Amino acid sequence: MPSDLTLGQTICDNAIRFPDEPAYAAGDSVLTHSRLRTDAATIATALAARGIRRQDRVALLDRNTLDFARVLAAGNLSGVVVATINFRLAAREIVTIVADAAPRVLFFGAEYEHLVAAIRDELPDVELFVRMGSSTRPAELGVEDLDALLAEPTDQPPYEARGDDVACLIYTSGTTGKPKGCVLGQHEMTSLALTMNGEMRSGSTDKILLCMPLFHVGAMAMALGIHARGGSVVLHEVFDPARILATVADEQITVLHLAPTMLAGVVAAARITGTTLQSVRTVVYSAAPITRDGLADALEAMPNVNFMNLYGQTEVITSGLPPELHRSADGEADARRLVSVGYPFPGTRVRIVADNGDDAEPGRPGEIAVRCEAMFRGYWNDSVRTAEVLRDGWCHTGDIGVVDDGLLFLVDRKKDVVISGGENVYSLEVENALTRHPQIDKCAVIGTPDPRWGEAVTAVIVGTPDSQIDSDEIRAFVRTQLAGYKCPRKVFFVSSLPTSSNGKIDKKALRVAYSETD
Repeated sequence: MPSDLTLGQTICDNAIRFPDEPAYAAGDSVLTHSRLRTDAATIATALAARGIRRQDRVALLDRNTLDFARVLAAGNLSGVVVATINFRLAAREIVTIVADAAPRVLFFGAEYEHLVAAIRDELPDVELFVRMGSSTRPAELGVEDLDALLAEPTDQPPYEARGDDVACLIYTSGTTGKPKGCVLGQHEMTSLALTMNGEMRSGSTDKILLCMPLFHVGAMAMALGIHARGGSVVLHEVFDPARILATVADEQITVLHLAPTMLAGVVAAARITGTTLQSVRTVVYSAAPITRDGLADALEAMPNVNFMNLYGQTEVITSGLPPELHRSADGEADARRLVSVGYPFPGTRVRIVADNGDDAEPGRPGEIAVRCEAMFRGYWNDSVRTAEVLRDGWCHTGDIGVVDDGLLFLVDRKKDVVISGGENVYSLEVENALTRHPQIDKCAVIGTPDPRWGEAVTAVIVGTPDSQIDSDEIRAFVRTQLAGYKCPRKVFFVSSLPTSSNGKIDKKALRVAYSETD
């Protein structure tokens, strides 16, 4: 692939080829491909007039809004680096990320103006604050409104993105500690967009509904993938199954992108209302593993829909199980295939690495290492961690996996492996066993300190509404499926499990909560 490809070229091409078609829609507002290019150029020109240069950084704090899309496009067009911020973070966490990214400009939704006002004194590197969206109060001194920037004369921005430019800094969820800024380049993100477009089989008439936040690479990759062939993105700011069903019907949505927990909510709402989701052609699920029962429910509820999964991280999106392999699980081989994370994408190479750094023996689990054009360049301001993860051109993911007949199976996160009595226990394996119990709705397996075994296999369980199970029954049930040392030594019953902003169960929070609990 030519190394000079940029996301800005896609914006310009779509403005010529599909000028009047929606690039983004939110509620009753529509941003056509032509207007997206114009607004992006206007913002980039206004920034240049204020001294912002190509490869300077701006930060972006907002929900899934048209203004978020405008600012992201301005960076993609001009070569200004966009650092996205998780709007769910606390003020102290936002200060940490902004201090690390050191942007010259902070764009923020009006919803967050009180938060930004409270932390402005702690952001000395930010020279310009830009409020987006409507507000009932005048902008504070030193704060400009995006609408005012958009009203300035439009011109060709003095800077144009290049293929070797950094496009975005996307910060990890921080479940392993301090969030890390993943450096994603223009060329790499263009390659990712084309890959996602091919996997979704999407064209200029497709519409994708995104309720997963655009500050994450997953939703952003979906949007860029749809735009790679001139399609449309419909934005929701929050996840609401009933509203999703209504929007699918009203907008004739053809593609949905959902975390497994969201997919389960949409399936449940569709069953209650009798909605058939007739316009939907493809459902992409990602961000967390899906259970066999959860996928079987979705396949049964939407028999005419093509399902595909995605596996990856902010650093690199690696593989997927395509629609043609989402057949009903008639046998054990089919059922096993459906819980894989599919085949590596075209142009993506995967190794399974043993602890000694060599390739693991066939069929043996090891760390998943990936190499492709679309992977990140390293961590911002963290050369040590970059050197640990990027070695000899391979991205070492920290995930444990195994390859079977070409399919990649996710065994566990490396940090989530429980070492009990000297044996490795993969939490995902135990979770899959637990969720086969008819009275278990959700669960998470973690390791907690144990004076005898080093770590104890610990299950945190959400039961079904009519559940009457106890710890002894749980252990007996798991013992029918797994070796004794893999059975939970500790069991806790809860009403809900904590999740991070991308829909994953927050095991870091669980380890903190239960590590000192007898």
